[in-house]
Amino acid sequence: MEKTMTLKPRISEKAYGQSQAANVYVFVVPQDANKLTVAQAVEAQFEVTVLSVNITNVKGKVKTSYRKRGARNSGSRNDIKKAYVTVRQGDTIPVFASEEDEKPAAEKKGKK
Repeated sequence: MEKTMTLKPRISEKAYGQSQAANVYVFVVPQDANKLTVAQAVEAQFEVTVLSVNITNVKGKVKTSYRKRGARNSGSRNDIKKAYVTVRQGDTIPVFASEEDEKPAAEKKGKK
């Protein structure tokens, strides 16, 4: 079951900063996931050693849209569960690897 759990990485400036500074990676996980299953899934999928897992539930925002003649339509976004996974020093997860690989290529183009 651990390899089949969907781990969607959270790509943001804050998540990138945490991954560079403290080896903490942020994933969006299913609502029924717990710390143990998340740790097992990360270790199985990325072959790293997990030190700790923190989980938070984020409630979906309530949004209001307006239609013709002032009619309001109210709805909300889905709730999500985020897992903050701390891995051992020296281990990395290639979440932001494609962005880092593009930087040297862009620098080479600029020098020519």
